Amino acid sequence: MAEVLPIKVFLVDDHSVFREGLSAQVSDQPDMVVVGDAKDAASCFAPILHTRPDVVLADVNMPGQSIFSVAVDITKQDPAIRFLFLSAFNQDVFIEQAIEARAWGFLTKSESFTIISRAIRDVKNGWVHYSRRIKERLVDTPQGPRLARQTASRRFKMTIREIELLRYIASGMSVKEIAQTMCISCKTVDCHKTNLMSKLDLHNRVDLARFAFREGIAIP
Repeated sequence: MAEVLPIKVFLVDDHSVFREGLSAQVSDQPDMVVVGDAKDAASCFAPILHTRPDVVLADVNMPGQSIFSVAVDITKQDPAIRFLFLSAFNQDVFIEQAIEARAWGFLTKSESFTIISRAIRDVKNGWVHYSRRIKERLVDTPQGPRLARQTASRRFKMTIREIELLRYIASGMSVKEIAQTMCISCKTVDCHKTNLMSKLDLHNRVDLARFAFREGIAIP
């Protein structure tokens, strides 16, 4: 009989107490093992590719680089690594980005660990898993799940990278800081910012920041 290997889980969350508590609970499961953890998206890239987990359980709203763009880059290199997102926030914009990043699920942090552990097992077995309150807002399409009530909001015109840039602008980061975080030039940041203002019909950084907070893209 072939040996059944434990599910390898990697945790990404900027709240150390939550991350450590979740790590202890996952480690207590006889069929799971925590192979690593990180405090943000920027620091998780190399360790995830090194440990090759089955499931990455990641928070969606952390300072710095967007976890969604990191998820896209990682799964391009290793499609076997599956991302399951976990957050205290369930705004449409986060769900949209998770879907665009080809997430295997999205859970709210109000879920019990019983639900979280079930979701990890589901994702490992090739099944998507969304919290019930989120699943009720989705519809199945030939292209995959989508929000059932997509409005005409301008945010639906934006890509993951544009939403990432908008979050950094709203947080007050300078052009140089944004460039370093996104690994692009300052000139490219300015170009993207100009294109974003044109796409959203906004006129300056203040307008962009207000839009980000109003649409739930940035959390005050």
